[in-house]
Amino acid sequence: MYGGDEVSAIVVDLGSHTCKAGYAGEDAPKAVFPSVVGAIDGVEAMDVDADSAKNNSNSEDSKTNESDKEKGKRKLYVGSQALNYRRDHMEILSPIKDGIVSDWDLVDNIWEHAFRGCLMIDPKEHPMLLAEPPLNTQQQREKAAELMFEKYKVPALFMAKNPVLTSFATGRATSLVVDCGGGSTTISPVHEGYVLQKAVVSAPIGGEFLTDCLLKSLESKGIKIRPRYSFKRKEVRPGEFQVEDVGVPDTTESYKLFCQRMIVGDIKDSICRVPDTPYDDKSYANIPTTSYELPDGQTLEIGADRFKIPDVMFNPSIVQTIPGMEKYGDMIPTVRGLPHMVMESINKCDVDIRRELYSSILLAGGTSSMQQLKERLEKDLIEESPHSARVKVLASGNTTERRFSVWIGGSILASLGSFQQMWFSKSEYEEHGASYIQRKCP
Repeated sequence: MYGGDEVSAIVVDLGSHTCKAGYAGEDAPKAVFPSVVGAIDGVEAMDVDADSAKNNSNSEDSKTNESDKEKGKRKLYVGSQALNYRRDHMEILSPIKDGIVSDWDLVDNIWEHAFRGCLMIDPKEHPMLLAEPPLNTQQQREKAAELMFEKYKVPALFMAKNPVLTSFATGRATSLVVDCGGGSTTISPVHEGYVLQKAVVSAPIGGEFLTDCLLKSLESKGIKIRPRYSFKRKEVRPGEFQVEDVGVPDTTESYKLFCQRMIVGDIKDSICRVPDTPYDDKSYANIPTTSYELPDGQTLEIGADRFKIPDVMFNPSIVQTIPGMEKYGDMIPTVRGLPHMVMESINKCDVDIRRELYSSILLAGGTSSMQQLKERLEKDLIEESPHSARVKVLASGNTTERRFSVWIGGSILASLGSFQQMWFSKSEYEEHGASYIQRKCP
């Protein structure tokens, strides 16, 4: 604590791919880890957890018995280090479905890890700013408020919408935020610091979807992506390695996929780029390839795929040409490309603010750092938009800032002097109940 009575707020942005947490007023989050949880069900977890469940039940009376039983039933692992270690029968579970929390027990564990495991703080002493998706329901917000006040006993809470925070991070009160996240791409117009709910447009194509496309595309060419735990490298001669498979029969499918996605996600981040013109097989057939070395030593030569995969965001129908992605066949016709979603969102807004939105389109989220995405989006929009509009797509040149723009906006907001009267305090919660969050955080 500095200045005696100043306690810095904690900002938490729980996305569908990563959880970001840290102190307000800093320029990047201290804790960044995957927002998935490893869970081991059944008997092998029973003995480990039986005694810890006993100890916990006295200190936290707010927990119902039912979740204590569940705790005994499964052992949970959170954080990059715990997830990188392969365990028998460990399933990878995600608490978030379609941008909305579906399993609060997992969220609780993720928060717990962020506060106690990474930031080493006692949540009782810090106000909390939570970032939430623009289309969050009232029930979700009340549940989050209840958990924060009842279990973590925070002194004050505020819930701010992701696009508003992104807008603040670039110092604007009005903008069109294009958030390309892990699980989805959401386009939200922000006007004078408020999200225009009726004009929010969203599509289930995010970074993880692109990673899956790339994984299936590589597999269809006969390339095996071997997770780190499934082989040993032995040096036969200096600089020459022999790779042996290691048998791990009890590894779950979901853990194997999680590890493969980590590797393919890195391939995608390092070599993929958005093509300048819509992708077609003919013009990209003899494009020069780029090489990438996998953890097991085999070198991939990736040609057309490095352009084809990112173009899925602009033209989702390409997915049907990727072997193994057939199961999305019925979803794809309803999904529109990025430029069309932007236009659709702007056209749902009031006619007076459309020009202003066209001239401040903000890119945010991890997937938006894809090379050439900004240029291509700007080019497509200039072609499609009315001629009177001046199209300007703004993106921070710094990848870190794009990835963490929501968190950075929260950090700025929570450290403003004028914001301090906005907090939803514990005393107000005790007086009015959780539903008061709707009035305090519009």
